[in-house]
Amino acid sequence: MLYSHRDEEDAAKLVWPVIAKGGLKPGQLVLDMACGRGRHAAIFAQAGMDVTGIDLSPQSIEEAREKVPGAHFEVFDIRSPYADNRFDAVVCLFNSLGYSPDRADDQRAVNAAAAALKPGGLFVLDLLNADHAVQHIVPCETQDIGDARFHLLRGVEGTNIVKRILVEHHGRTETYVERVHAWALPEVEDLIRLSGLVMEDVTDETCLQSFAPDRSGRIVAWARKKP
Repeated sequence: MLYSHRDEEDAAKLVWPVIAKGGLKPGQLVLDMACGRGRHAAIFAQAGMDVTGIDLSPQSIEEAREKVPGAHFEVFDIRSPYADNRFDAVVCLFNSLGYSPDRADDQRAVNAAAAALKPGGLFVLDLLNADHAVQHIVPCETQDIGDARFHLLRGVEGTNIVKRILVEHHGRTETYVERVHAWALPEVEDLIRLSGLVMEDVTDETCLQSFAPDRSGRIVAWARKKP
């Protein structure tokens, strides 16, 4: 309920610019890492691409298969190699790294992306910009959605942004915690470099403007596998 606005319309705001800037063409093979319920994969499929989505959540993969029947989805841990020299493009969108306390897990995922790419293939990594997120954090917020009330408490703990969610719904109260690493550009550059990929550009979430630490909400890294 809280994230119901994260739908295909929202995903299209990022995916279409990725397709345009990346020069992706119908018929090309695209791997969507940590694809969730397939909202980004759906846009790539609409653009005529041959899409594969992988995610750790069986429930998300089941929903993705129903939502995007023309794509292929598998339950898979993105930290493990999925393919070798197969895909024209690999994307990891909407801050899908940084949830493990071990940064080596994030490196394993980027290494797996590099392995899956054909020579010359494109990798796009979309992560939260720590500088901007910390400056604009809203410590406390309440949202009424349907017949549920969400109390959101946000803060910074070490290198993590932490969101505590208290939900009041049908006389019950439940609590959830989200914890994700707050990324700085040098860390992202290291992920790319250590994977063997070559960084081509870094933009904000529009894919049109160069990344600026104090202005950009997200770090969108563009890299290529060496031919």
